[in-house]
Amino acid sequence: MFFRNLTLFRFPTTTKLDELEAGLEECKLKPVGPLELSSRGFISPFGRDAEAMSNRIQDAIWLSVGGEDRLLPGSVVNDMLAKKLAEIEQKEGRKPGSRTRKRLKDELIVDLLPRAFIKPSRTDALLDLEHGIVVVDTSSRKSGENVVSEIRRALGSFPALPLNAEVAPRSILTGWLAGEPLPEGLSLGEECELRDPMEQGAVVKCQRMELQGDEIDKHLETGKQVTRLALNLDDHVSFVLGEDLVIRKFKLLDGAVDSLENTERDDLRAELDARFALMSAEVKRLFNVLEPALKLSKAEA
Repeated sequence: MFFRNLTLFRFPTTTKLDELEAGLEECKLKPVGPLELSSRGFISPFGRDAEAMSNRIQDAIWLSVGGEDRLLPGSVVNDMLAKKLAEIEQKEGRKPGSRTRKRLKDELIVDLLPRAFIKPSRTDALLDLEHGIVVVDTSSRKSGENVVSEIRRALGSFPALPLNAEVAPRSILTGWLAGEPLPEGLSLGEECELRDPMEQGAVVKCQRMELQGDEIDKHLETGKQVTRLALNLDDHVSFVLGEDLVIRKFKLLDGAVDSLENTERDDLRAELDARFALMSAEVKRLFNVLEPALKLSKAEA
């Protein structure tokens, strides 16, 4: 259950979460109705058939937001609508007006929705109560905000805001690639993205290459700035940090997962607990390094 992407939001550490479990139960995912396009709600992080609506290990809480979406392609609706409009035109000798078109389209959707396939989805989130951060397993800010909205619906109030920095992250990432000292524990990876600051300027993407070399130096000398940079934290975590403060390609390395392989566990629940404990600890450790380095803003109480 290791997260692959981390979109972070901050909330005051004084936020009361006493009613969280009851709120999760109240806002459980309901099956999408026959005339609904989608449904959202909380599911158990251990699977949709499990009872526990969250999993807490010390000050880390694991939540999951589930979804059901009816797949009704617009091309299917438009094709059937065109056939009905052609029949009316042939029968009445005139083209139907806009009101008729809208009425027929609405009738088609009502008729087709109950027969449409349902696609399930799931997005996991970590609540770090010590640091006051929500970590959503997505690279999409919109998807992350949707999860925060569901938590807000469950609690009634939840003052979480997207992560923000006091200094432009692009300038800090550019400095690191240009040779400025990295925070303790961090080292460069093998991937970066550089952009010309001019509108419609050039974009250079480098993968699987040494980032400290003449080729990269030449791009920096022409004024290009770093918008994404691959980094490693000791031998425990690798990731790509973007100027949008989203952490992509998050991966636990052998230095972190060795502890899992050396411990025997009796069942799946114990295995998931161990994985969540390990991942949340590494996410916290990474945040402790990035917070001062990126001059991340504190959440206001």
